[in-house]
Amino acid sequence: MEEEKTARKHFNQDAGVYDDYIVKIIPFYWEMIEALMETIPFPVDEKIEVLDLGCGTGAVTRQITERFPRAKVTALDVAENMLAVARERLQDCSNIDFVAGDVSEMEFKEKYDLIVSALALHHLPTDEHKRENYRCIFEALKTGGIFINADTVTGASEHLQNLYQEKWKEFMRLHMSEEEIEEKWMPRHRQEDSPAPLSKHLHWLQEVGFQNVDVTWKYYKLAVFSGTCYR
Repeated sequence: MEEEKTARKHFNQDAGVYDDYIVKIIPFYWEMIEALMETIPFPVDEKIEVLDLGCGTGAVTRQITERFPRAKVTALDVAENMLAVARERLQDCSNIDFVAGDVSEMEFKEKYDLIVSALALHHLPTDEHKRENYRCIFEALKTGGIFINADTVTGASEHLQNLYQEKWKEFMRLHMSEEEIEEKWMPRHRQEDSPAPLSKHLHWLQEVGFQNVDVTWKYYKLAVFSGTCYR
C-alpha cells in the first residue's frame, strides 16, 4: 500500500516535531482528544484493557493512563521513531506495552475493553480496507467493549467537501504561510490520506455488528465517533 508506506516514512521523519505541528494543522486538536476521552464510559478506577491504534507520540495513551490509572494499554504504531517518542513521553508508566506494527496487517489475538484511534485510520487506502479493519476491531473487543475513533472525514457532497477543505486551510493560515500549505501539506494530504464520509463510517460500524453507534463531536472535516460491541 503505497499511501501507507509514504505516510510511515513521513511519520518517522517528523516524529521529533509531530507534537508541535499537529496543533497547527488540526483544528481544535485537544478539544477533539478531550471528546474522545469523554466518550469512554468506564469508571475511572476500573481496570480496563486498552488498545491504542496508531498511537503516534503517545498523546492519547497519556490521557488514558492519567484518567484511568489502572488501565493496561497496548500502544501500536507503524513508525518506530514515533514509538521512540511515545516511550520517552510515557517512561514513568509501567502499564504500557509498545508494539511496532501496521494496523492494516495486525491480527488482534487479545480482547480489549476499549480500542481507540486518533488520526490514523484514514491512511487505510480503500473503503474495503476500512470496513475490514472495523470488523477486526469488533472481533478484538470484549462484550460491552467500545471502539472510539477520532479522525478526518470527507464531505457528503462536493459543496461540503469544498467547505471542509477551505475551513481546514483557513485554520492552517493562522499558523503558516499559504506557500507551506499548498506546497507541503496539501500535496502530502493528497498523497497519503484516503478519508471517507462520516455516514459511511457509521454504516460500516453498524454493518459489522456495532451498536450504540454515535457521533460525540464534529468540526467540519474532523469527527469523533464510536460503537459498542455486544454479542
